[in-house]
Amino acid sequence: MKAFKTELWKLLSLPGIRMALLIGVIAPALIAALDSLAEKGEIITGVSTRLAEIGYIGLALGVQGAIVLGVLAVSSEYRTESSEADSGKQITTSLTAVPARLRYLLAKACAVAMISLVLSVAAILTTVSSTMLILGDHSPAFEPSRLIGAVCYWVLTALLAMGITLITRSGIIPLAILIINSSLVSFSFILSKVTPLAYYLPDRAGADMFMLDRYSPPLTGGLVMLAWVVVIFGAAAILFLRRDIAS
Repeated sequence: MKAFKTELWKLLSLPGIRMALLIGVIAPALIAALDSLAEKGEIITGVSTRLAEIGYIGLALGVQGAIVLGVLAVSSEYRTESSEADSGKQITTSLTAVPARLRYLLAKACAVAMISLVLSVAAILTTVSSTMLILGDHSPAFEPSRLIGAVCYWVLTALLAMGITLITRSGIIPLAILIINSSLVSFSFILSKVTPLAYYLPDRAGADMFMLDRYSPPLTGGLVMLAWVVVIFGAAAILFLRRDIAS
C-alpha cells in the first residue's frame, strides 16, 4: 500500500501528467461537441443514422489523455536528471526505495489504473454534458453498460501504453504510434480491410465494449483487450527484471 501511494503521488506531481489529465477531460468533450454540431440538423429531423454513437465517438477518439498517462508513468523514470543530480535517473531511486521489482511494477500499474479510471469518469461527465448542451432533448441515451465499457477501455489503454513503454524504455515511439492510431490513422481499421484478424487487435477489440459498430460482443472485446495487456505486461516484466536488475 505504501508503494502504491508513493507511485500515485509521484505520478500526480509530474507536470506532464497534469497536461494528460487536461487533455483527457477536454478532448473527448470537444470531439463530441463537434460531432453533435455536425449531426444536429439530421438528428432533429430524425434522419440521422448515427444518433446512438454521438458522444461515444468522443470517448473512443479522445483517449489520448490515458495514453499520455501510461507512457509518462514509465518514460519519466528513464529520463536523465540534471547535472546537479549526477545525471542519474529516477528509476535508480525508485528501485532503491522498492527493491522488490514486481511489487514496484504492480504499485505503478495500480496507480496508473486508478488515475485513468478517475480520468475516464471525468471525461464521461464532460462529454455527456457537452452533448446534452448542444442536442438538448435530442441527446442519445447514455447507457450505463456502455459507459462502463468506455471506462474499461480507457483503463486498459493506459495500462497498454505503460506496458509498451516498459519494453521500449522510451516514450517517443509508443506515444507517437498510439496517439496517431487513436486519433488520425487507425492501423487496425486499415488492416481489417485485409484480414478479419485485425478486429482482435487491442484498440479495435476494446472499442467493441461500448461502440455499436462492433465485430465481437462487448464481453469478448474486453477479454481480448485484457489478454493483450496481460501478454504485453508479462513480456515487459520479464525484460524489466533482466535489464534493470543492476539498477
